[in-house]
Amino acid sequence: MSVSIDIAGLRPERIAVVPSPLAELGMALHALSEPGHHPGLQGWVTSVTARLDSHLADRMCEADFLWRTTFSDIFLPYAGVPGRGTLPGATLAEELALLDKLTDEQFVDAALEFTCVMTQDAPTPVDLSDPGLRSRALEVAASRGPQQVRFTQRLLDDPPSVRAWLRRFLEDCDEAFFAEAWSRLSHQLAADARHKTELLRHRGLAEALAAVSPAVRLDEAAGRIVVDKLLEGHTATAGGGLLLVPTSFGWPHLTVLHRHGWQPLLHYPVGSPELASPPSVEQLTLRMTALSHPVRMRICRHLARSAYTTTELAQVHGMTAPEISRHLGVLKKAGLVVTRRRGRYVLHQLDVTRVARLGSDFLEGILR
Repeated sequence: MSVSIDIAGLRPERIAVVPSPLAELGMALHALSEPGHHPGLQGWVTSVTARLDSHLADRMCEADFLWRTTFSDIFLPYAGVPGRGTLPGATLAEELALLDKLTDEQFVDAALEFTCVMTQDAPTPVDLSDPGLRSRALEVAASRGPQQVRFTQRLLDDPPSVRAWLRRFLEDCDEAFFAEAWSRLSHQLAADARHKTELLRHRGLAEALAAVSPAVRLDEAAGRIVVDKLLEGHTATAGGGLLLVPTSFGWPHLTVLHRHGWQPLLHYPVGSPELASPPSVEQLTLRMTALSHPVRMRICRHLARSAYTTTELAQVHGMTAPEISRHLGVLKKAGLVVTRRRGRYVLHQLDVTRVARLGSDFLEGILR
């Protein structure tokens, strides 16, 4: 399985490697919400959490589906600006100004990508007047709690107010903890961007992509970039450009923006921290046997990002609920999936810390 980017006709000068403060803030919020995904950031997460204002912490929880379950495209607004050639801004303020340029439909479409049943590949933008969209979004939000239902209702009823709320929230995060982190990380990211740019100029796209990640390769015969991931997706530069955006907070996530009509983008991690040692041989055998089935690996990809109901997983995988339940049973028996009840919903989620003990290759694969 893979995500491909058709680059037919792409001119070398339309490929840019540029750090993005807004994207890095999005990954910082993700690390704070899902520290299990980022073992190497435990010290930073603990430090920020300890000094975080309680009011700001509450606001962080209010809309955490924008960064907890997946990396929302709202943190990459330059890719959605018409013309498919806008670059990230040099400062957070510049990128928030680019976020303001997205239409309400683009903003809502990207913000609703908090569930495994939404898709980036839809050929048309969301229709805010569609009652079916509202019903589906609220049903998914209901399985995650009343707070997300309230936020989703606000998002669908009054996108401008939510956009204003989000902008203020991101500015407050910048003041509270991100500006300090960005002043430290921006030099590393700029250096990596210069290195990749030099590779592009002197060695070509294939070597630059190989330096981005072993999971990224150039298929020159087919005129496309192929990213090895546990999902299918396709996009094209289509006369526009291609962005490569480095991240320090983002390891092990390798994100491919393939939203219809947006500029293709690779958001790739710089560096990788060490993970914990593996479990006993007996435990390892049981768990690797449970993970040997391709369907269960794809299920793990969703459950690594958030908790989902059996019905939601059945819908996205095109299977029946009993079939999904049998796969979940195998994963739970191996101790890899935890289950909790929220009202009438039963939610399943991957134990990321336990999976991390199986080794970085598997963890990176399902979180890529």
